Amino acid sequence: MTERRRNATRMEIADEAVRLFVLQGVTATTAEDIASAAGVSTRTLWRYFRSKEECVRPLLAAGIELATERLRAYWRGDGSFAHAISSFDDPGTVAAQPIEALRDLVRLSREEPGLRAVWLESHFDAEEVFAGVIAEGTGRSAHDLTVRLEAGMLNAALRVAVEDWAGQPANPQGPPLGETLAAALLLVAQLFETGSAEIPAGGRMLRLPAIGPAATGDSPVRRITD
Repeated sequence: MTERRRNATRMEIADEAVRLFVLQGVTATTAEDIASAAGVSTRTLWRYFRSKEECVRPLLAAGIELATERLRAYWRGDGSFAHAISSFDDPGTVAAQPIEALRDLVRLSREEPGLRAVWLESHFDAEEVFAGVIAEGTGRSAHDLTVRLEAGMLNAALRVAVEDWAGQPANPQGPPLGETLAAALLLVAQLFETGSAEIPAGGRMLRLPAIGPAATGDSPVRRITD
């Protein structure tokens, strides 16, 4: 089985898991139910996932991978940080994601500890990925405190934005996911554009370098609102 087919199978399992969790509840849904709905054997399901709740992880990974691609493209020089942010509001980009399943999953994670654990663990893993992207783009170590703080800000902005979007009524008049993500990241960009900041850290001063276009005088706030 090719890697593409394996990824497709994992996503099919994730879609069916969320559908069944919404339809009959997490407790009442078994791994056998999910495997049957996805057209795979229970043995195959356990080969991919550690628990029935873990089956939803591909839905979360897809969004994190999208964010990583946009951020890495910015540091490769393919566009400004503002452009990376505005790309989250691209209808074509967001349309390619399993939007309604993601909304249902994030809503369920509020009440279901098992799903909440998967949601938070996914973002815990994402923070390390974002730190790697920032370090790669700025020539610093992924273990630097400032890099980890910057990655944490990006990660928190994305997580809170998705949770806020999922909590809104699902109707055409509601704010789309891409717009919500772009607005949250714009707030982060406003922090990055200020250049460097000094904060006290255990009796010494810690300088936080700007990771965005501010270092060259290119304001992401101006660029995105022009």
